[in-house]
Amino acid sequence: MNNRRFARTAGWLALPCLAAAGLLAWYVTREPATAFEQEQAGASFEPALVSRGEYVARLSDCVACHSLAGKAPFAGGLEMATPLGAIHATNITPDKNTGIGTYSLADFDRAVRHGVAPGGRRLYPAMPYPSYVKLSDDDIKALYAFFMQGIQPANQPNIPSDIPWPLNMRWPIALWNGVFAPTATYAAKPDQDALWNRGAYIVQGPGHCGSCHTPRGLAFNEKALDESGKPFLVGALLDGWYAPSLRQDPNTGLGRWSEPQIVQFLKTGRNAHAVVYGSMTEAFNNSTQFMQDDDLAAIARYLKSLPGDPQRDGTPWQYQAVSTNQDVPGARTYATRCASCHGLDGKGQPEWMPPLAGATSALAKESASAINITLNGSQRVVAAGVPDAYRMPAFREQLSDQEIAEVLSYVRGTWGNNGGAVEAKAVGKLRGHTDPASSSPIILHMR
Repeated sequence: MNNRRFARTAGWLALPCLAAAGLLAWYVTREPATAFEQEQAGASFEPALVSRGEYVARLSDCVACHSLAGKAPFAGGLEMATPLGAIHATNITPDKNTGIGTYSLADFDRAVRHGVAPGGRRLYPAMPYPSYVKLSDDDIKALYAFFMQGIQPANQPNIPSDIPWPLNMRWPIALWNGVFAPTATYAAKPDQDALWNRGAYIVQGPGHCGSCHTPRGLAFNEKALDESGKPFLVGALLDGWYAPSLRQDPNTGLGRWSEPQIVQFLKTGRNAHAVVYGSMTEAFNNSTQFMQDDDLAAIARYLKSLPGDPQRDGTPWQYQAVSTNQDVPGARTYATRCASCHGLDGKGQPEWMPPLAGATSALAKESASAINITLNGSQRVVAAGVPDAYRMPAFREQLSDQEIAEVLSYVRGTWGNNGGAVEAKAVGKLRGHTDPASSSPIILHMR
């Protein structure tokens, strides 16, 4: 009797377990809905649509991950480190064997806006589809036209990831998407004007600014995807660089920048406050400088609308003159190694040699950017096709960990700067995990 009762109970329990398993299997293997399911792609596209797609690719900075120096544009291969292992960007040229040449418009839409490749294969969220989902249908059509017809196919096989089994199983990404990835395109805010909405669309969508400038949670999710979340664009540590706040924080953000100064920075790579460096150099070289002036103005308007946090940022920075004291640790190194460009007063030579007095890297509590650029120098900035004449040199061979720590502590504690001291062990850690900046950046000439 007991055996029969046990079997009956087990049978009743098995039914909901099987139903749950079936529902899970359906959920993780289903293909997202697309507005282009019934649309048949033509054999050719109007030149104006292809040109529009090229511009959307610039807005989206697709080259950042999908191109390598010396390789065909968009042929993939870039290695990206993750907590689980290395993954490699894929070939997105129209090659039919190794690229996306067989993708329909619906396939392309699912991959770009939802992170699902043909056959239901889930893409790692290193592909910023949680941001790209906000792209409009028209921009997706244009982007598809460009990738199908605006670039040359390249037969370059994709490189498998280094993530070991079972961590490389991709079906759990569907669950991650269900929790963290939005599913709707950008919806204009009726209480804001057209310029603000255009800026919000670019920043949140194709520009995917939050991918670097928004902190991430334990599941590697961006903690906020638009201005409704307080962590949105407050600054984040990523790949050995600290991407600063893009909000109106007076010390670590854009609080002291005017809208024209934001436009100037994105268009020319420099202004009175800073020169692009680190990961932002590549974004400038291949993306922001090619944006239309109206779009740059829209970005500036939107960013200037994002309030800062006085509790997080503290008292607004003010310049404090100091007398040179060679006995202060780091002062002598600064005078001999840094002052010729940045000035003994720390004010630099704007707009060519950026000031260190009031620099975000000298005010942020996170010191990674200051250490990284001192160790490895800056990548070459190429504005309007002209390489810059002045670059931050790498000091990893000239200065010890202790010397770098001392000079950075000096910079971060002088002229009113209050970023805090830098320890030699922090310098040593980044020395072992970073490489000198290349003097030959990837500059993509699409057509």
